[in-house]
Amino acid sequence: MKKNIAAITMLALVTPVLAFAQTSINNISGAGQFIINTINGILVPVLFAVAFIVLLWGLFKAFVLGANDEEAKGEGKNVIMYGIGGLVVMLTIWGIVHIFTGSFSTQNSGPGQLPSAGVNIGG
Repeated sequence: MKKNIAAITMLALVTPVLAFAQTSINNISGAGQFIINTINGILVPVLFAVAFIVLLWGLFKAFVLGANDEEAKGEGKNVIMYGIGGLVVMLTIWGIVHIFTGSFSTQNSGPGQLPSAGVNIGG
């Protein structure tokens, strides 16, 4: 029964991805861009969501289920550490990739906009 529930849940979560099948790929560059967009648009958010759910499960296991049981509390804290570790690793890799893509970008987008506080000075 648990396997059926897990399979139905996974099917319900994966089914909307089939709507992305409408994309047409005309050349090799388009295929590469499609793969990168798929990874950035689907895979990365799913991995962050899984890591966050693991963190929440660890919190639940440590402080709700393990309120009276020291062994369950220890297991919950272990799961919390894995969740935090996963989030830290993913954020670090994501940041490094964005630094490299920003540094070695071949597009000339001109100077960036200056930050403002929403105050109009001198005018």
